[in-house]
Amino acid sequence: MYYLGIDLGGTNIAAGIVDENCKILIKGSVPTLSNRDGKLIIKDMAELCKRLIADMGLTVDDIEYAGIATPGTANSDTGVVEYANNLPFVNFPIADLLKEYLGVKKVLIENDANAAAKAEAVAGAAKGAKYSVMITLGTGLGGGIVLDGKVYSGFNHAGAELGHIVIHQDGKQCTCGRKGCWETYSSATGLVNMTKERLVEARANGVKSLIDDMIEGDLNRVNARVAFAAMKQGDELGAKIVVEYISYLASGVATIINIFQPNVLSIGGGVCNEKDYLLVPLKEKVFAQTYTRDPKMQTEIKIAEMGNDAGIVGAATLGF
Repeated sequence: MYYLGIDLGGTNIAAGIVDENCKILIKGSVPTLSNRDGKLIIKDMAELCKRLIADMGLTVDDIEYAGIATPGTANSDTGVVEYANNLPFVNFPIADLLKEYLGVKKVLIENDANAAAKAEAVAGAAKGAKYSVMITLGTGLGGGIVLDGKVYSGFNHAGAELGHIVIHQDGKQCTCGRKGCWETYSSATGLVNMTKERLVEARANGVKSLIDDMIEGDLNRVNARVAFAAMKQGDELGAKIVVEYISYLASGVATIINIFQPNVLSIGGGVCNEKDYLLVPLKEKVFAQTYTRDPKMQTEIKIAEMGNDAGIVGAATLGF
């Protein structure tokens, strides 16, 4: 059994052929060139898929279905992307177009964060779990929920926007229009902004920090790693930033656990490269806040395992 998984991003379209064991047999990518007509994007997607099918010595008839992980509000019932912020899609019939250009029997679609959560549920950190949640710490804070093996996205396919729960009433302005959203504090972008703010305050108070040395005094060089790197070298400011960041992250994670009580909550994104420096204090703070504190029945908090393959595998397994 062969399945096509397509991960549509604002920069690249990645695709792969996946078998029934969730193993990627072949994959490739092409630029999205997202500032052009959407139909041209789907034509390039179809051509990429045709090349992969040919390179495997298969025909399109060997493909059970194609799945697309796409940004935005993806209506999995109609195959229409109702809106995508960074792509030219408004009520865009992405499934029908790919079916036409590629000739595949069936096309399924899902929001990219939801598809990544599906990948973790079927092949990654949450494999075997009946209920799981995944969050991704990147430019924003993405989320996906899998309940009894099925992606949950609400009646209007816009659910699981976990980054937009409010953890700080009247807090920082979020790009969604609300204030105090979890994403604003706990995304990689939030960590960068927090590091800049605390460094500026430290400078004003005459406090020295290794972070300044690491960025050579240039705030534009601050990234999501420098606070952790400084902390590991004994820097007091770096340690304070990490504690503050993990406190905000834990607030949201505890809320999600209290709502869903998943078997596994996995966390992806570049910040997770910090591994136990992130995970150990995070668990301590989370489990001090969760409603259920019985250690025999506790949600496992784990680092996501699928990495850059999450979109492909998640899309390919939407029919599982």
